[in-house]
Amino acid sequence: MKLSGWGRYPVLDCRMERLRDHNLHGMLDRRHTLIARGNGRSYGDAALNPDLTLSMLAMDRMQAFDAETGRLTCEAGVLLADVLDTFVPRGWFPPVVPGTKFVTVGGMIAADVHGKNHHRDGSFGAHVESLTLVTADGKVRECSRSEHVDLFRATIGGMGLTGVILSANFRLKPIETAFVMAETVPTRDLDETMALFEASRDWPYSVAWIDCLARGARLGRSLVSRGTFMACGSLPSRLVREPLCPAPVGRLMVPFDAPSVLLNRASIGLYNALYYRRGQVRGGARPIHFNPFFFPLDRIEAWNRLYGRRGFVQYQCVLPRAKSPAGIAALLERVAATGQGSFLAVLKLLGPAGEGMMSFPMEGYTLALDFPMRNGTLALLDALDEITHRHGGRVYLAKDACCTPERMREGYPRLGAFEAVRAEAAGAPPMFASELSRRLTL
Repeated sequence: MKLSGWGRYPVLDCRMERLRDHNLHGMLDRRHTLIARGNGRSYGDAALNPDLTLSMLAMDRMQAFDAETGRLTCEAGVLLADVLDTFVPRGWFPPVVPGTKFVTVGGMIAADVHGKNHHRDGSFGAHVESLTLVTADGKVRECSRSEHVDLFRATIGGMGLTGVILSANFRLKPIETAFVMAETVPTRDLDETMALFEASRDWPYSVAWIDCLARGARLGRSLVSRGTFMACGSLPSRLVREPLCPAPVGRLMVPFDAPSVLLNRASIGLYNALYYRRGQVRGGARPIHFNPFFFPLDRIEAWNRLYGRRGFVQYQCVLPRAKSPAGIAALLERVAATGQGSFLAVLKLLGPAGEGMMSFPMEGYTLALDFPMRNGTLALLDALDEITHRHGGRVYLAKDACCTPERMREGYPRLGAFEAVRAEAAGAPPMFASELSRRLTL
C-alpha cells in the first residue's frame, strides 16, 4: 500500500503487515529489511520501508499498573490517547507528552519525544525504566539501565533501527486535577521572548508561538504560553464538581485537501497578525483543560490536509544555548525573506541532553516550522539546515525529510557509539532500516 508520514511527503509503496503478538517468527528474514511503525505521526520517512513496514497498532494491551508508584507496563502499540483516557480520571499523567496524543508508546521511545517541560523533566526516555526489544537474531532482550545498558541507550531515540520494541515500563506522575493554569504573555521581539523563557524556568511547562513573517524590530515577536497543573483547592467553583474530567468530546474534521493556492505570504501573514492580536487581547492566566493546552491541533482531525495534496514538511532544529539567539534570528530572517511563512512556528527551551545516543534534545532552543511542499521548499530547508549546522545545531530525525548524511553526522556526536551497538543488534547489513536510515546512510 501507499504509505507516508504525517506530512504526506514522501509517499512510498510499502509492503505492510501487522504484528499481533510477541512472535516475530517469519518476519525476521534476511532477504529483506523492516521497520516498525506506530500510528504514522512522524512527519517524514522515518517509519517507511518498502520491503516491510511493520504496524504495531495491534500490540495495544496495557499489562500492569502499580497504583502506589504510578508504574505502567504496556505494549508498544498503546496510544498515548488511551493512556490519558485511562489514567487521568484516576489522577495520573504521563511524565512527558509531545504535541499530539495520537502517538504510540513505542514511537515515543524511538523518537525520544520531548514536550513543553523538557527544561525541567527531560525527554520521555528519561522516564522509561525498561523495555523489551526483539533484535535481528530473534531474541527478546530486556533492556534497562542495569541490563543491556548500551542497547537501552541506543534504542531511546534510535528511530527503530536497533530492533522492534515490544513493550515498555515507565512511571506516570500524580495530578490532582485535569486542568492547567495557563498564562499567555505577548512579547515584542526575539530578545524579549528568550528573556521570558529564562524567567519562566520555574514554570513546569512553557512554549512559544512565533510570528515567523515578522521582520525588523518585530523579528521573533511571540505569544509565550506557560502553565502548571492546578490543585483541587485552586479550581474555580464551576470546575470543582469534576476535577479529573475526561477529554471534551468532539473534533472538527478536514474532509478534503485544501487548495494549495490558499497558502501564500498574504494569507499566512494575515493569520499571524490576527493570531498575535488575539493573544494580546486574551492574555493573562486562566484555567484550561489539559487537552487544548498540550494538544491544540488534535481537535482538528486530518489537519494535515490543510497543506494540500502535495503534503508538507516540518523543519525542527535545536541550537546550543549560547548560539541560540543569533541562530534562531538567522533562521527567522531567512524564512521571512523568502515569504514562505509557517502557520505553526513553535519555539521551546530545552534542558540538558539525555542518555539516548541519538536523542534530539540538547541544552538550548528548538524551533519547529511547517512548510507546504511546493517549488523551492526543499531549497529553503537546505538553507535552514546550513544555518543550523553553522551554529552547532542538529535536526530532529522524527521530523526530517531532507537532511544530508554529512550534516546529520556533524550534529549527532554519539553516532559512532550508536552504530557500534546497532551493528551488533541489527546485524550486517542491518535488518532494521527505513527510508530515513538509507537516505542518511545510517
